[in-house]
Amino acid sequence: MPGLSLFDIFQNIAKEYFSKTALIFLGKHYSYLQLSQLSTSLAKALYHSGIRKSDKVMIYLPHIPQWLIIWLALQRIGAVAVPFTTFYGPNEIKYIANDTGARMIFCIDTNVNFVIQALEETSVEKIIVCNITDLLPFWKKIIGKIYDRIPEGKYKTGDNVISFKGFMKNGASELPAIEISEKEYAQILYTGGTTGEPKGVPISHAVLRESFKEIRETCEHLIPRGEDIVIQGAPLFHILGQVVGIGALFSGDTLVLLPRYNFDAVLDHIHRYKVKTLFGTPTAFRMILDHPRFEYYNLGSLQYCPAGGDALPEETGKRWLDKVGVPICVGYGITEVGGAVSLTPPGQSFPEGTCGKPLGSKKLRFIDPEMQDLTPSREHGELLVSSANMIEGYWNKPEESALHFINLDNRLWYRTGDVVHIDEEGWLYFIDRNVDLIKHKGYRVSASRVEKVLQAHYAVVACCVVGVPDEKVGERVKAYVTARSDIKGVSGGELIQWCRKNLTAYEVPHYIEFRDVLPKSKVGKLLKRELRDDERRRMET
Repeated sequence: MPGLSLFDIFQNIAKEYFSKTALIFLGKHYSYLQLSQLSTSLAKALYHSGIRKSDKVMIYLPHIPQWLIIWLALQRIGAVAVPFTTFYGPNEIKYIANDTGARMIFCIDTNVNFVIQALEETSVEKIIVCNITDLLPFWKKIIGKIYDRIPEGKYKTGDNVISFKGFMKNGASELPAIEISEKEYAQILYTGGTTGEPKGVPISHAVLRESFKEIRETCEHLIPRGEDIVIQGAPLFHILGQVVGIGALFSGDTLVLLPRYNFDAVLDHIHRYKVKTLFGTPTAFRMILDHPRFEYYNLGSLQYCPAGGDALPEETGKRWLDKVGVPICVGYGITEVGGAVSLTPPGQSFPEGTCGKPLGSKKLRFIDPEMQDLTPSREHGELLVSSANMIEGYWNKPEESALHFINLDNRLWYRTGDVVHIDEEGWLYFIDRNVDLIKHKGYRVSASRVEKVLQAHYAVVACCVVGVPDEKVGERVKAYVTARSDIKGVSGGELIQWCRKNLTAYEVPHYIEFRDVLPKSKVGKLLKRELRDDERRRMET
């Protein structure tokens, strides 16, 4: 449907499947008609409050129906969604608010005071506060309170702090027609990357439309359009979680949403609602297999199990196929290219270790990471990706954009920093990752960001952070530290506590090793490769 905005496409789907269940949350079913009406009502409230086309609105919420309603409503009025992880603290919230110039933020009531504190020095005008039960039936709220299952945060409403339910009542009677080009931005996603601060990736309506369509077509021969039941197995603030989860709503399928990723809840919802598609990281699949109550649930409804975010251990893939009867189909994707680069088609045999075949929308090329010379197509090298609906750079970061988005032969390419290989049959294999990114439980941890926090400690002279291989979580974060000679008694535990105050939970180092000196090149550059090699030698002995 060329030229249509995302909301136009969703409205067409909602008209086609108006009575069908679009969303299931805590046992409540929302039809496509209800989801369309709720998002339209919120769009009116947003417009009435002064939010206009291209304005930025932050989404700082767990997986609740409001998340999707807000996202769809913003697409209706041409505003730009800025979703990000609830792991972020005040520093990150403030940074993103100032980086985007956001005018509004939606948050959950349990962290509203935290948000108020973070946004004092930003351009944010209104904080809209949600509760997990806002859209649930009254009787469910009563039961939840009786059994103390509903977390609630106390806050004072006012001109700038408004409850979600109160905000929904202030909608305009009608919305004007708003022309939205497919090249305009639908959202800005923040990714850790290799630098200290999160980097915003502006993603257009065209990029998302293409990604939703292409991902769904991969399994359409197995599960016809409108017949899938998808459980949200990856974060909605992550591009791969979006193309599978939000993408389900653009195909007439049913999305099962959980407020948090609890393995008993995931297994119970698969069993109860006959889920057909489960997307997750390889680590998540392994942890599901290792769950002590795994055998209690019937997962026989599963037909498609795509994975991404990391390499799949051979043992995990074999165990999953043996226990569930459906293979894990690994794909390779990046936020900076709008989602998947390659996918393993379900229902087909595929070689061990592959991350699929390149999608038709993506062009691939390889360069020598050191020499910058182009290498022949079928040899391994650093992967470059290009597409017709290309993301052109990072938000407000021209220097970072120049490093990662390059022009070759009159075409824009994104440098992934990942070394890959394609065999003669077109299967893509991941060889090695960018050395400055650490993959922990599917999260991308910026080594330089952790180093920046450690170096702010009064006792640290220099530090170097690397990923240590771990079969359970992919990699663990290890910091090598040189301490000031005139300060005694500083321990690794103290430095870890320091990091906990200044980093998100998944970024905190698991190990601290003190060294008198750190290895450096002749020009003074820290040699992380030597430290990684030291760790590998230790593991082999």
